[in-house]
Amino acid sequence: MTRVSLLLLVATVVSALWLVHSHYESRRMFMDMESVRKEAKRIEVDHDRMEVERRAQATPLRVEQIARQQLNMRTASPAITQYVNAQGAATGSASLPAAGGGQ
Repeated sequence: MTRVSLLLLVATVVSALWLVHSHYESRRMFMDMESVRKEAKRIEVDHDRMEVERRAQATPLRVEQIARQQLNMRTASPAITQYVNAQGAATGSASLPAAGGGQ
């Protein structure tokens, strides 16, 4: 009877140790999952913020403002438009007609 009791005691201790270990692993995995979930939420918020910034940078008014300030561009008007006739473009002529002239 002592052998059976000793065997049952060893089985109970091993079972208890396995239960503690599995509970520890479960808790560790849960904490890892929560930290990954927080990181995913942070990345999602950053993505949303960057998307809003991208949309703000791509507005037509912003693009026009940058074109005027940094690229020194201006809107086209008949006074500054240069016309090239098809004959001059086909021959590769280097001379351009005067501003406002042409067809």
